Amino acid sequence: MEKWFMYAKKADFGEWAKALGVEPVVARILRNRDLLDVEEARKFLYGSLLDCHSPMLLRDVSQAAEHLFFAIRAGKRIRVIGDYDVDGICSSFLLVSGLSKLGADVDVAIPHRIHDGYGLNENLIREAAKDGVKLVLTCDNGIAAAEPISLAKDLGMDVIVTDHHEIPYVLEDGQKRELLPKALAVVDPKRAEDSYPFPGICGCAVAYKLLLAMKEELDQGKAVWPKGSDPQGFASELDELLEVVAFATVCDVMELKDENRIYVREGLNRLRNTKNLGLRALMEVNGLDLATISAYHLGFVLGPCLNATGRLDTAQRALELLQSKDVVAATRHARDLKELNDSRKNMTQQGIDLAMEVIQKQGMEKDKVLVVYLPEVHESLAGIIAGRIRENIGRPAFLLTKGEDGVKGSGRSVEGYHMYDALTKAGHLLTKFGGHAMAAGLSLPEENVEALRARLNEDCALTEEDFIPVLHVDAEMPMDYASMELAKQLEILEPFGVGNPKPLFAQRNLTFLAGTRMGRDGKYGRFTAQTPEGKRLQVVFFGNMDAFGEYLDEKFGQGSFQELLGQRGHFALTILYQLGINSYHGKEELQFLMKSYK
Repeated sequence: MEKWFMYAKKADFGEWAKALGVEPVVARILRNRDLLDVEEARKFLYGSLLDCHSPMLLRDVSQAAEHLFFAIRAGKRIRVIGDYDVDGICSSFLLVSGLSKLGADVDVAIPHRIHDGYGLNENLIREAAKDGVKLVLTCDNGIAAAEPISLAKDLGMDVIVTDHHEIPYVLEDGQKRELLPKALAVVDPKRAEDSYPFPGICGCAVAYKLLLAMKEELDQGKAVWPKGSDPQGFASELDELLEVVAFATVCDVMELKDENRIYVREGLNRLRNTKNLGLRALMEVNGLDLATISAYHLGFVLGPCLNATGRLDTAQRALELLQSKDVVAATRHARDLKELNDSRKNMTQQGIDLAMEVIQKQGMEKDKVLVVYLPEVHESLAGIIAGRIRENIGRPAFLLTKGEDGVKGSGRSVEGYHMYDALTKAGHLLTKFGGHAMAAGLSLPEENVEALRARLNEDCALTEEDFIPVLHVDAEMPMDYASMELAKQLEILEPFGVGNPKPLFAQRNLTFLAGTRMGRDGKYGRFTAQTPEGKRLQVVFFGNMDAFGEYLDEKFGQGSFQELLGQRGHFALTILYQLGINSYHGKEELQFLMKSYK
């Protein structure tokens, strides 16, 4: 069972509610999101693009803009090199689209996951030199590519890095010394000396900030519009590109705080009326209503389709979708991506089943850090499988597979375990690694797999207590207090996601009177329950129905679950629930969604 943690942050919730025009419980939720005063809360609720931070606060962004303007005016060929995930694909599309409006001679290359591996590498640099490229512009990668960037310089090319990943470092006398690549400019908000107020933006947002910086310099007369540029088109393009910034922010699992929240909200608004034929087609083939598109759809329906290309084929196909110029091509690309994702789902489930079997057979459940080596699993699925292992067992997990040049893999972490720092300590066992606190990628010789498992577990300071999942409860709120008006006020807290979860409430002594299974194979449940005040209401449960039944039998005696299903229940529980609105055939009703119980 999970641990429940009730927020106890203090504020004058009545004053906040009055100033913001919301109910006091909404004000309490805002304070729980670490907002310190009414003005911060107002920005959270109603912030606009004007509230986003100036791109000029990013270190090296002015130098990057200056070098790009010089290259465009000189007619130099520019190559954008991105990555094969959603963030890298969106970043690449964004930069090529924006720079083209400035008259740049620009194209794009995205690494092949199997043949190239992650990010900038010597093969891509040599290909660029062969094609006459004079300036390489990275996005969502490059911060750890010191050697390829040195090679580019030797071959007569300049490099500008835009990235958001952790900066490589070495420890000297207990202090971190950053290892920056020798590029013309390195734009990464995670640089130690960077003054950017919110470093938690994705790679696509960093690339977007670079374009904004270029526009600001043009608007202020610090730069001259290059020959062949389209000033009006550039401004329009920047506005439309917010939809891919939103896409990347959600799919790269960035915290939906500060300007990330603004970018996602603004991007979703544009997606509902998108002019991008590829994105429109992708939503249509997935059966989505453009008018109701949400952050959930980006992260769990559309994003996996783009990711599937980089996993099972080439991410170039996802880029072609975004760049589609006619409906027929867009629809064809969208259908191909959906089919690839469907295939990826089947392969992923097989890999998850195999991983869980290996963990059980090898007695790895109690390892603090799980390192699972499955040579036969497609290496592109390592990150997804690692994530599912983490969800199932609640521990940091690495899934390693057999690559073309040794072992490759991906890791997914839990709160309190900084995955990149952990790999840094074990760096002598690895040939390559990168990432951040919650996710990482790595390569290593096959003979070092067991040594890596031992080292990571030896260094891990987490205790068994740390692995118990924690549910953060916003408030103890009687269900009788819930209303349609309150449910609609909660909607202004959207978009929900990492850093801004959907509000969670507690209800004591809710008596379960009757229940029925629903969904395929009866996996889920719907219950009739009664509050202590005597109000009857419906509660929906999308958790593990069998586990809930076992809990009732253990707490109230064998046969209790069957009594509940037989409409003869009378079992009082304390539950955690979410409040929402269920719309069906034009009718709206309150929905209580149970998330946990005791």
